Amino acid sequence: MAGDAMNKAILTCTLPMLALLSACDTGGGNAASNNGAAQGDLAGARIGGPFTLTNQDAKPVRWDDFKGQYRLVYFGYTYCPDICPVDLQRIMQGFAQFEKASPQLAAKVQPMLISVDPARDTPAVLKTYVAAFHPRLIGLTGTPDQIAKVAKDFAVIYGKEDSAGASDYLVSHSRTPYLFGPDGQPIALVPVDDPGTPDVDEGAPDKVRAFLQQWIK
Repeated sequence: MAGDAMNKAILTCTLPMLALLSACDTGGGNAASNNGAAQGDLAGARIGGPFTLTNQDAKPVRWDDFKGQYRLVYFGYTYCPDICPVDLQRIMQGFAQFEKASPQLAAKVQPMLISVDPARDTPAVLKTYVAAFHPRLIGLTGTPDQIAKVAKDFAVIYGKEDSAGASDYLVSHSRTPYLFGPDGQPIALVPVDDPGTPDVDEGAPDKVRAFLQQWIK
């Protein structure tokens, strides 16, 4: 994303929007901190839907290919200068900790990055990018129309920012690290750091690990 000011603007949600989209709670920690909760903070939210996209190996991938698996879904793009790589690094570090502690449970989880910049995020670009974070992380891209539909279905807001150069631009987007269950229904938002609380590290890898330990069964 472009920076903290834009992040705060695009990630701010009112309560009615949260009820409808459940897509902008940057802390993502309500469920992780409520150990007695039977449902996550996205239970019943209208998020998700079938899709067919292209992975980093240039092969078609469908949402239904992951039936029976938990799905850890992050929307971003490889040219993102700050928030996306930090989020992905910390989420995947937390996943790696979870994988080390509970390998059988971690095997039930498929982490994925869905690009909001299909013009530049080709399969080849995604292949190099996702490999830097974790060998299990897959990258998905598609045509602009395909990405627009997936973003709508997953309650993601994004848009190309005006710039002087045709190839050098930023893409603003909502910060939506979702965990979906084996049935494809949303469970909760994965913890990420909130720029508005500099003294609190909501997205530390150990908090991501604890979140996964709570919800992955």
